[in-house]
Amino acid sequence: MLDLGLPELDGLDVARTIRQESNVPIVMLTGRSEEADRVMGLELGADDYLTKPFSTRELLARIRTILRRRHAEVRQGKPEGIRAYRFDGWELNLNLRRLSGPDGRAVPLTNGEFSLLVVMLGAPNRILSRDQLLDLSRLHNDEVFNRSIDVQILRLRRKIERDPGEPRYIRTERGAGYVFGVPVETVY
Repeated sequence: MLDLGLPELDGLDVARTIRQESNVPIVMLTGRSEEADRVMGLELGADDYLTKPFSTRELLARIRTILRRRHAEVRQGKPEGIRAYRFDGWELNLNLRRLSGPDGRAVPLTNGEFSLLVVMLGAPNRILSRDQLLDLSRLHNDEVFNRSIDVQILRLRRKIERDPGEPRYIRTERGAGYVFGVPVETVY
């Protein structure tokens, strides 16, 4: 959230600088309600523009909408510019959609397992909820339930863990979700 009425800086200049350096969502909050101001704010890269006074409920609804849109932009299968992920002797080649074990043998993955592993390797040591995993791996449709992630995790564990009952890579965080718990190297 960026208030354009900053004491020492012009909020539009701040927005321009942020947009040049980052793709972080920006919601402009301001008392400036002229059409030219709204157009300028949006053209400088704001994702939304809200004039004062506004309700907290409306602000939250707009933020949720922006975040939903951002999640939809996550591409299934191959994140931009990344060729492979490596962890503990394993390699997931995104171009070939192939998982190779430490011994070099290929481990077959379903599309759902592949997508889920890509998401987890892209966020190592970060707890991801079931809903986040569903959304980011694009496993979500009308017939997929939040507990179906548990089945996918179980299948992945059987393929990559030495002891699926005592997982080292994909750990359960009770009440929160799952975390990929070993360092991951990204290959560009």
